[in-house]
Amino acid sequence: MSSDAEMAIFGEAAPYLRKSEKERIEAQNKPFDAKTSVFVSHPKESYVKGTIQSKESGKITVKTEEDQIFSMNPPKYDKIEDMAMMTHLH
Repeated sequence: MSSDAEMAIFGEAAPYLRKSEKERIEAQNKPFDAKTSVFVSHPKESYVKGTIQSKESGKITVKTEEDQIFSMNPPKYDKIEDMAMMTHLH
């Protein structure tokens, strides 16, 4: 894993390639519920984050009004460099 100092060689592009150590730690410590956090298909944005509000009689209600849902990875995987470590790949 590269340190923040090693990323400096990428200049202005560095923040887009890898978040700072502080941002990575914050993401790892965000509350996350794998049972309610999902991605929902979106016609313009491809996928948007959503939260399951209810499940009953085979129907799922999410904060957004889209019909396809996919499991979401915890925030600790945001900007992860090795996608093989992710739980869900979409």
